[in-house]
Amino acid sequence: MTSISRARGVWLPVAAWALTRAVVLLCVLRVLVLPGPDVTTDVSVIYQGWFEVLKSGTFPLNDVTWQYPPAAALAILSPGLLPFLGYAPAFYVLVLVADAATLALLLRAGRRADHRPAGAWVWIAGVALLGPTAYARYDLMVTAVAVAALFAAVRRPRVAGALIAFGALLKVWPALLLTGAALRGRRARALWWSAAGTAAALTLFFVAAAPGALAFLTFQRDRGTEVESLGALVFHVARHFGWDGQVLLNYGSLEFLGPGVPFVSTVALTLSLAAVGWLFLWRVRVRELRPATLCEAAFTATLLFTTTSRVISPQYMLWLVALGAVCVTVRAGRQTLPVVLVLLATGVTLLEFPVGFADVVASEPWGVTLLFVRNGLLVAASLLACRRLWTSTRGDGQERTGTAGVVRARRAADATAAAAPELAGTAAQPRTDGATPAP
Repeated sequence: MTSISRARGVWLPVAAWALTRAVVLLCVLRVLVLPGPDVTTDVSVIYQGWFEVLKSGTFPLNDVTWQYPPAAALAILSPGLLPFLGYAPAFYVLVLVADAATLALLLRAGRRADHRPAGAWVWIAGVALLGPTAYARYDLMVTAVAVAALFAAVRRPRVAGALIAFGALLKVWPALLLTGAALRGRRARALWWSAAGTAAALTLFFVAAAPGALAFLTFQRDRGTEVESLGALVFHVARHFGWDGQVLLNYGSLEFLGPGVPFVSTVALTLSLAAVGWLFLWRVRVRELRPATLCEAAFTATLLFTTTSRVISPQYMLWLVALGAVCVTVRAGRQTLPVVLVLLATGVTLLEFPVGFADVVASEPWGVTLLFVRNGLLVAASLLACRRLWTSTRGDGQERTGTAGVVRARRAADATAAAAPELAGTAAQPRTDGATPAP
């Protein structure tokens, strides 16, 4: 029976993954067509254009839409590994491989002691809910690296550090995986030194290999507020009251430009800095690093920066789904409810992009409602994640979330000790510290 249950525990999620990914592939191959803009043009036009530039031995120096760290060139060039396919089909095949690798990591981790297979189901559902956008961007490749880094940190800190550095040079945000990393001890030193050394070595390599490796650092300086961001809600509402700004394609995305936009963008930056301050305060106040702290801190930090960003592109949801999947894989994790909210937000994201994107751009009531719901879910998930991360690392002796059973057990033990002093051979003394009597 055990072998049968284990087989079901593997084949059922694999079957669900295969079915949902077949639908996603049919969408990106344009066999099934969703309403709204074609999400595959990023691959067939933009990525393929960068591919030709990168093959010439330089980064896209004259393209302000190139806003990625230098290792992103590897993702853009990767379809060249499959020369028998066209650029776009080869890209989708490689994303499918990265998706399968992520599922395999989650399934394998789910079989460990103190782990569970729930993370694999979060990943299966999350990518499916995001729809074709998940396969039409290189972000899924980055999330595979991030998931591998988090699982490697348990036994192979040097490997984890190298993967975190590599991920950060693919798309910056995996650097947030270090938020909950320990600062002391041999394993902690191995992780930090590996991350720093790998980042330095790879950066020097890319700088020496081709000109323009660090051009991305200045290409986002004059960005506005993207139409799907939290701050954009101000202008979606203001347009109905005579605001005379406009929506323009700027730095590769549709952004609000006009009166008040610089101020709202500054507020968004201020909120991101406030998130940094909260995370720093949390690290200072941490009393206990639990087994789930590394992934939960990474999830919370990424959630905070995504929510407060001037740009909340649909593919950003992949980051949160992947980190949330790792969090719920650890049985002792406390982020289940925030992860559920992220999954709901991911489903709403599909409705606003690509299905209802025309309504979003035009600030129509339906589009604005979708944004309010999606961004509201992200705000709620952020606040809950922060609260649960804070309380789970306080180290007060017992957890403050859902520990009524432990408290009742302690009271029963104290009552037993007080009611039967003759069994102990001495007079019973009342406990005042709330601790369980020593055996």
